[in-house]
Amino acid sequence: MALYEHIFMARQDVSSQQVDTLVEHFKGVLEANDGSVAKIENWGLKTLPYRVNKNRKAHYALMNIEAPSAAVSEMERQMRIHEDVLRYMTIKVEEHEEGPSAMLRKSDRDDRRPGRGGDRPPRRPRDDS
Repeated sequence: MALYEHIFMARQDVSSQQVDTLVEHFKGVLEANDGSVAKIENWGLKTLPYRVNKNRKAHYALMNIEAPSAAVSEMERQMRIHEDVLRYMTIKVEEHEEGPSAMLRKSDRDDRRPGRGGDRPPRRPRDDS
């Protein structure tokens, strides 16, 4: 079976529990068609770079999938119909990445940085003379 990385965006109105329910629903669709989900990551509510269907924010979720193409096609068909899914993208990969995804590593790195600049030196005090 082929390996895929699948990311989808859900509307900002839905709760985190509803996003988890969506993920479980689509996982069930894959498993019903002889597929499996290796890893699920919930990236949380993020601001969009531009409006998508009048939404400024969206819940992001990543799924690492091992499934035949027919199962992925069926899941994508149901996502097109579902009103809470704004966008989705499925990419075929050679192998799944071990550990957390780049988005989760990025948020971990941002949490450790003091201030907003990260690598910038601290500002000099202002001379208000």
